Amino acid sequence: MKRGVLLAVLVAGAVLAMASPSRAQFTRYDTYWARSTNGAPLTLDGKLDEPQWAMAESIIVQYPVLGPIPGSGYKDEGGFPATDRAYAVFRFLTVNDQLWMGCTVRDSSIGGSADFNRFDGLLMSIKNHADGSHPATPMEHFISWWVTALSDTNPTAVDHDITLHGFWRPDSIPTPAQIQAFDARATWVGHTNSDTTADVGYTMEMRCDMPTDGYDITRPEGDVIEWNGTVYDCDWYWPLANFFRFSSNRTWVEGPWGNAYWYSDVKIHCRPDVTVSSGPVPVNGPDLTVPNLGNVIPEPTIDGDITDAAWANAPSFDIRYDDTALLDTYPGTGPWRSGQFQASVNTNGGTAFIVDPGDATVKYFFKGTKLYMAFDVRDQVVQDVANEDRWDGFNVSINDRVLRYADNNLKSWACKFRVGPGGTIKTEGDLTNLRDTLHVAQAALLLKPNTTVDTLGTDTDEGYTAEFSIDLTALGYPADLGDHALYFGVTLYDGDSFGPSFTDSYGTRTWFFREREYLDGPCVAFMDPNTFVTTGVGDGPAPPLTLAGAFPNPVRHGTTIRYSLPASSRVDLAVYDLQGRVVMSRTLGVQAAGSREAAVPSFTSRSGLYLYQLTVRDAVTGAKRGTLSGKMMVMH
Repeated sequence: MKRGVLLAVLVAGAVLAMASPSRAQFTRYDTYWARSTNGAPLTLDGKLDEPQWAMAESIIVQYPVLGPIPGSGYKDEGGFPATDRAYAVFRFLTVNDQLWMGCTVRDSSIGGSADFNRFDGLLMSIKNHADGSHPATPMEHFISWWVTALSDTNPTAVDHDITLHGFWRPDSIPTPAQIQAFDARATWVGHTNSDTTADVGYTMEMRCDMPTDGYDITRPEGDVIEWNGTVYDCDWYWPLANFFRFSSNRTWVEGPWGNAYWYSDVKIHCRPDVTVSSGPVPVNGPDLTVPNLGNVIPEPTIDGDITDAAWANAPSFDIRYDDTALLDTYPGTGPWRSGQFQASVNTNGGTAFIVDPGDATVKYFFKGTKLYMAFDVRDQVVQDVANEDRWDGFNVSINDRVLRYADNNLKSWACKFRVGPGGTIKTEGDLTNLRDTLHVAQAALLLKPNTTVDTLGTDTDEGYTAEFSIDLTALGYPADLGDHALYFGVTLYDGDSFGPSFTDSYGTRTWFFREREYLDGPCVAFMDPNTFVTTGVGDGPAPPLTLAGAFPNPVRHGTTIRYSLPASSRVDLAVYDLQGRVVMSRTLGVQAAGSREAAVPSFTSRSGLYLYQLTVRDAVTGAKRGTLSGKMMVMH
């Protein structure tokens, strides 16, 4: 096609798009990229003087500044408010199959001791993907001036070097395999353990072998490393000559600990084609898209009956005990954050054989400022037991967007309910206050036919259904829902009791992403105002996989790509220049069938013709459905 004709077609498309609806702009705060050095080596010397470090993506950590949501925070650990406030910059790179991290800290008083919280340095965690645990367990990495080795008789010696503790550094001489798995070096300007003169700061450089930790960052699609990091800062302790000047605190990115999974984590994306010279890093989309019910379908009546038209075509996910194949279909880091637990019941140590594993389908959408969920539970033994380890019910944990805990991370609400006497609903946790006092939530439960509530297990039940809704403005959302981001987790409780041998009874928890409100791993969802629940009635056959184009086109400040999906699908977007180089890529997540849109922000400062491609895969199996390709003209 000649250039003049092409421009005419593109301009016509832009005119047709002038009436396109507005779109909420989704922003994800918990993802960063580790660019590849293209094989260029780095020297582990604590200096970060190779040119590749200047091209690395970075995270700034400051005390007492609120960090990336939802899990970042800070805490005072003693003394007076800090006058020399911590300021650190984390950087990430990959060299072949290794993750390299650098951290530069500005600090005028550097030192350590044998006392916890009386030291400077870093505490980090990388989740273990090698042992197959679900959820993946944390591997602790301490790189600090905290000295615990009994052989070190002078931990506060001037110019004392860092020490390494944690998963790959027990308090013993490390083996070559441990050193290969993790190693670190530090440099500093000043004198550690001496406040005679002010210091300037320190730099730490760390190397992690990712195959040892269970990650494969060299495959074409890359991998996502689960990480969190804390900066410890202790000032004017060497010696403690002026107590009114002394301070101790810590500031963290997403999660505060190295040996426990609290609050959240950072997803460090690694891919061989995202390099120090490949241009802007890809934009990472949500784990899940929550559709808008819109105005065509009536809102459901919250009575526990999920046969309302609103639920007929709402998207869903399953939660099922002891089904690792199902876990592998969860989006994002869901396979690694989701998991299960069997509690000890009647002193049996949690070893009773599970005759009827927990099994449920959860549906979801939003309308206006309300989030709706429906629960279809298949359960052959439905019971009413007050002990949480033996509930039949759910916990929907949702992060507030304003309120914060004492650790200054975003509060999470525990919206719990269970089967009560006679099959009624019994609210628990925060849901009782939200429903009965604040009147911002609704919940109802309905037994399925042939279901009785008892603790004997003498008959076969069918299960129950339930509904839940909450007005998100009560959780700190503005009236327009702001960025429309939703941080949540869902836990299924399944308790089954049998007589007369009471030790055969059991209770399990199985969860989607986050188990409890304060733990790591919420699902990051986007409540998309332009993705709608279809009626399922009179819609005709499913739409084919089609592309409607990009509007506006030509593009000046961003555009929207419109397309149709024949079924629920995983969608990825990539934009290329005419040399075939990727200038932007973005994971759009799982999307329901029907007409869909993808917002494309400004991705280049250069005018010209660009190609875009949508890769569409089956939402469950990952099998490729097809690709949609188009062109857009960027004009600045």
